[in-house]
Amino acid sequence: MPRSTNAVSSRRRRKKILKLAKGFYGSRSKVYTVAKNAVEKSFIYAFSGRKKKKRDFRSIWIQRINAGVRKYGRSYSEFIKKLSDKKMKINRKILSDFSMNDPSTFEKIINYIYS
Repeated sequence: MPRSTNAVSSRRRRKKILKLAKGFYGSRSKVYTVAKNAVEKSFIYAFSGRKKKKRDFRSIWIQRINAGVRKYGRSYSEFIKKLSDKKMKINRKILSDFSMNDPSTFEKIINYIYS
């Protein structure tokens, strides 16, 4: 009995991988086996990159809050401790936005915390 290859599905599978590898350098975008490895590796980097982005943004927010608090002669760690003591539920993203774009509101928060 002759072997059945199902060329339609296998071609579709290869085209899908090569489409994902579009824009890769050299044979990584042309040769199926190389492209397959490159695409799998890119998925791993994409997954870890999404996790890393969250860490990076948190550190940026902390730096911005620290810069805003230093104008008033305070430290970041002291500021966060006072926030939690006063039971204020403002996250770092909002605080950094206030320190950068709305200094008057940020000053009111600092005055409330240290009063």
